[in-house]
Amino acid sequence: MYQDVLIPTDGSDGTRRSISHGLTIAERFDATVHALSIVPEGPLGTLESEEARPAASRAVEHVETIATREGVDTVTAVEDGVPHEEILGYADEHGIDMIVMGTQGRTGLDRVLVGSVTERVVRMADVPVVTVRLTDELRIEDPDEAERIARQQASEDGYDDIVVREDPHRTSASWIVVLETESSAGPIHVHVDAVTGEARIANANA
Repeated sequence: MYQDVLIPTDGSDGTRRSISHGLTIAERFDATVHALSIVPEGPLGTLESEEARPAASRAVEHVETIATREGVDTVTAVEDGVPHEEILGYADEHGIDMIVMGTQGRTGLDRVLVGSVTERVVRMADVPVVTVRLTDELRIEDPDEAERIARQQASEDGYDDIVVREDPHRTSASWIVVLETESSAGPIHVHVDAVTGEARIANANA
């Protein structure tokens, strides 16, 4: 029934549940997940800072990491343009069977815009659209706490001489902490769930 499921994501905390729902549906129907992030452009110009593109890339990479862990095939894409137009265009071009997206973005203007994008996609899409509201309360909002949890997880997994390579950043209600250790050939990425506080090493070059 569903072979291709599209999950638009801006990396905001509100996408955590939509990603989870989208992956559950994809796993149930043995479908491919398409993770799409839009760098917004429109009458007001680019609505984000120069960090928009790296943030968009991290958002889709996060979906890919979780999907790979769950054994779900994934395609990722980052596009520029008007968000709802790009989402609808991608759905048409790639034969998407279902769109799963959140109804809340970050705070302030972005939160209003994400709600507006979802509403437009629901009205204009030719395929079913599942909308998911954020109801989880974040427990880990301090990057220092996320770093502490990541270090502890790396230590428990047998890594030593741990050094934080870059400041922790949060995407889709997960902290991504990049570490370097003496016992790995390259950086390791630790994902700390900002809701549950659970941590796991997403990739490691041993």
